[in-house]
Amino acid sequence: MPLLLGVNIDHIATLRQARYARCPQAPNAEPSPLVAALDALAGGADSLTIHVRGDRRHMQDADALRIRAEVPLPLNFEMGVTAEMLAFALLLQPEFACLVPETREEITTEGGLDVAGNFALTHNAVTQLQDAGIRVSLFIDPDLPQVEAAARSGARMVELHTGAFANAADEDRELEITRLAAAARAAHAAGLQVNAGHGINYSNITQLWAVPYLAELNIGHSIVARALRCGLTQAVRDMRQLMATYPTAAR
Repeated sequence: MPLLLGVNIDHIATLRQARYARCPQAPNAEPSPLVAALDALAGGADSLTIHVRGDRRHMQDADALRIRAEVPLPLNFEMGVTAEMLAFALLLQPEFACLVPETREEITTEGGLDVAGNFALTHNAVTQLQDAGIRVSLFIDPDLPQVEAAARSGARMVELHTGAFANAADEDRELEITRLAAAARAAHAAGLQVNAGHGINYSNITQLWAVPYLAELNIGHSIVARALRCGLTQAVRDMRQLMATYPTAAR
């Protein structure tokens, strides 16, 4: 199986909200997350990732519902572990739900979900979603206790948080790759699909080829940034071309 690309288009909505926060559904509100989703599809995206936050800072409920209805790609719905988001996910019925930590102070998701420390809450959310036919991923740091807790929760997938790898100084990056590889091996051994995301860009992506068993990478900011120069469809194509070099032996 080829390494899959999930394109996160939250930053398209962030740009729209900078101007149209009070009227995001106005006819002249732009850029359009729906158009971005269709551009990602044209570029070869395998899935779309969107995150409706509790404070609605970028994606709105209406965005999610329209993308779900009009874009023929699997939808990965990032969500906080709250009653409100559980109810919305059950209404939206995405193919996948990725449970993430969420605080109002952060600009974007920073750090993984503490599955081990909040096991009962996480397990309950996983059960509700998967009973409704939604496959669940847990966004976790590459720490073995979190992998073990994720496996016990009943989730089908983990998304390894690659932020520490992406932000590491050159002399520390090998240590972060070692952590990611160990977590990937443990997750695969536990029967979990191994995805990864956060801070992956066109320069650092091939360094992740030392991490085995990767099934899907979820990438947003870097693709959207590149799209300012060449358009979103081409930016997605460029990332897919790089991902085609992931070694077969690592899968």
